[in-house]
Amino acid sequence: MNVAVIGGGASGLMAGGVLSQNGITVTIFDGNEKPGKKIYITGKGRCNVTNAGGRENYLENVVNGKRFMFSAINRFDSKSTMDLFESLGCPLKIERGNRVFPKSDKASDITKSLLKYAGKCEIKLNEKVEKIEKKDDKFLLTTSKSRYLFDKVIVATGGKSYSSTGSKGDGYRFAKEFGLNVLPPRPALVPIKIKDKFCRELEGLSLKNVTLYGEIAGKKYSFFGEMLFAHDAITGPIALTMSSFIGDKSDVKLYLDLKPALSEQTLENRLIRDFQNNLNKEIFSVAKGLLPKSLADVFLKMCSIDRSKKVNSVTKNERERMLNNLKKFTLNFECLYPLECGIVTAGGVDLKEINPKTMECKKVGGIYFIGEVLDIDCLTGGYNLQTAFSTAYASARGIIEGRE
Repeated sequence: MNVAVIGGGASGLMAGGVLSQNGITVTIFDGNEKPGKKIYITGKGRCNVTNAGGRENYLENVVNGKRFMFSAINRFDSKSTMDLFESLGCPLKIERGNRVFPKSDKASDITKSLLKYAGKCEIKLNEKVEKIEKKDDKFLLTTSKSRYLFDKVIVATGGKSYSSTGSKGDGYRFAKEFGLNVLPPRPALVPIKIKDKFCRELEGLSLKNVTLYGEIAGKKYSFFGEMLFAHDAITGPIALTMSSFIGDKSDVKLYLDLKPALSEQTLENRLIRDFQNNLNKEIFSVAKGLLPKSLADVFLKMCSIDRSKKVNSVTKNERERMLNNLKKFTLNFECLYPLECGIVTAGGVDLKEINPKTMECKKVGGIYFIGEVLDIDCLTGGYNLQTAFSTAYASARGIIEGRE
């Protein structure tokens, strides 16, 4: 049997590895000059390869495609992923939130391991697949260099995020040419653009242990952790997570609880105490005792209080405004950053078109869709790469068991 894998990223290399280790001839096509290009930039170059939280934890972190992934994650879960990389000579470590990284902190070690696993595959680089046609029971692939005939085809082209790595959305076009429904791609895990001009003043400021609240099309969400200000946006783990739930919705209200560990009453008592201890000082000295210096300035402007005002002349009304803004610091939503800026792409090949046990197309036998090209997206923490590995394994086993 001769199988083509289109895309030499995480899912493509995994599928090629499983197939070739089971005696199937595999050719991997990638339009880039080297395989695994997107892997190199994941996890800020460290590659959060999976999450060690287990199957139930994985499913809790799937935003779209939870039911579809039941079978695939049961066949190849995070333990399977970790065992595989360890067996390939890539020691791993578990960090906060059960995030799994290579011990070396080098994403390149994950790519090297996948290339080792797919070592029996023929990898054709700088060769873009332009067309797939079904000819009787085989598939004719037209590339930028030649034409080939294969028994089966696995489409592992990725989504449309980080287009510089080669994710141009070709897989969506292939799916449509075979008559499949494709849900419009949209950004997920992407910075949230904010209207407020103060973002520029706060650019680079990281806030730890805060809660970001969202009211999105009538539903309420909250995420606790770290957030970062960009020049016109919020980013960092909790903002990226919130973005996946915003999606294409425009009815969005956002605010921060800057002191989530303190109840309103406890925080009010602290404010009163701070005021009493600093009666003859400027209110700015109290604000910077509660918040980072750059945020303290912005915060007082939001409260309409002059930073040089003496504490002993701050009114009860002004103190209440401070309390309210500490617990409900409003961020005026504008939009999500564009698709190209997303860590992953939401939308893609409609899961109703795909067999969840094998990733084979229901309408056209012999062609499989895996990884980010599918309408599956997860929260940050290693879950999206696990989806790539689980769907890749399912497709490869589907082909192997079909042969048997």
